[in-house]
Amino acid sequence: MLFAVPKKGRLHDKIMEMIKGSGITFTRPPRVDIAVCNELPITLVFLPAADIAAYVGEGNVDLGITGEDIIEEAGATVEKVMDLGIGRCRLSVQAPVAEKITDVKVLAGKRIVTSFPNISEKYFAGLESGQKTRFKTIGGSVEAACGLGLADAIVDLVETGTTMRAAGLEEVAVIMHTQSVLIANPKSPHADLISLIKKRFQGFITAQRFVMITYNVPRNALSKAELITPGKRSPTVTPLEDPNWCAVQALVDKKKSAAVMDSLEDIGATDILVSALLTSRMV
Repeated sequence: MLFAVPKKGRLHDKIMEMIKGSGITFTRPPRVDIAVCNELPITLVFLPAADIAAYVGEGNVDLGITGEDIIEEAGATVEKVMDLGIGRCRLSVQAPVAEKITDVKVLAGKRIVTSFPNISEKYFAGLESGQKTRFKTIGGSVEAACGLGLADAIVDLVETGTTMRAAGLEEVAVIMHTQSVLIANPKSPHADLISLIKKRFQGFITAQRFVMITYNVPRNALSKAELITPGKRSPTVTPLEDPNWCAVQALVDKKKSAAVMDSLEDIGATDILVSALLTSRMV
């Protein structure tokens, strides 16, 4: 099975962490964009993220990771296997702050610079009532177009908004929300392997969300402890040699773990430990 992943960019490291954390090991020679996996019949192909949707849609590769915005721009026919929860951002129309534009319809018929011409043309086609909107496609530094006098507005991705604000721009309208997704060719003959990768990715993502908390608590405070750490299904309770105490183990949301520890300490729990998870198989 051929599995296409971004060869570089801001998401490359996170995707590599997910792949390796899912037990997919491989050997990649220097400056080579193909890597054979060690234990699974999978070959990783490192491609520009902007090309992956087209390759998957045309059947050149079976599986791939790319953004929903890129899939929409390419018009690729692919099967979305799962959301990956990384690379979340939005594709939006942005205009100079000084223009104080609040209605995106004002920009219909104007000059738009973007790296997403197909999405942009489709979006503005529904806003035009007279003059045709003029689009110019560039590959990078889209945010500089207005300042250089090349455009009246741009269509670009926004994650934190820092770059947008630094360029003197503000968001006028959101075209779509996007994130990285795992996609497959609908006619791929490797359905079993695709399902396996999906399960492994789900296990890794769950492990990143939760931590395991272990603590000792007086038995007369156990009911309170179980309310604080209900776990995904229920906590594991183990009796100790001292009949007045028991040990509890449960999964908790990683973001809430510090507050959970505080609450457990308040009810008399001791020896509170939090452990990271490497991967998982949970429902």
